[in-house]
Amino acid sequence: MRVLMPLLLAAALVAIAVAGYWLKRPGEAVAIDCADPLAGCAFNHRGASASVRFSSQPAPLEAFGLRVTAPGARKISAEFQMLGMDMGFNRYDLRPDASGAFTSNVTLPVCVSGRHDWRLFLDVDGARYALPFRTQ
Repeated sequence: MRVLMPLLLAAALVAIAVAGYWLKRPGEAVAIDCADPLAGCAFNHRGASASVRFSSQPAPLEAFGLRVTAPGARKISAEFQMLGMDMGFNRYDLRPDASGAFTSNVTLPVCVSGRHDWRLFLDVDGARYALPFRTQ
């Protein structure tokens, strides 16, 4: 009994860790092809036309506006990441404005390696989209 209890506890902790990792994994993201996020980028969200736009050229530690229109959307969040690099927690919940668009002021974290290649991950009612962009 003295050996069994610690083994059961260890097995339960491992099972919780594995389940947590499995549930936190983001789903596959649909790529948004966009030449200029400042001008706005159109994408298809569940059969409807949607768009995303930056208010100014993104730069680390400088706030800029993010605006997403997606007719019928109820919840939109945004996260900024680099491929192969953990950029920490930087998730933003966008809020609807008077026009029905979802907006937020967001700030990119600093990349200590000096890279400029970013991806904006949008979660629109559980559907995931990825928009690659570059900073200056």
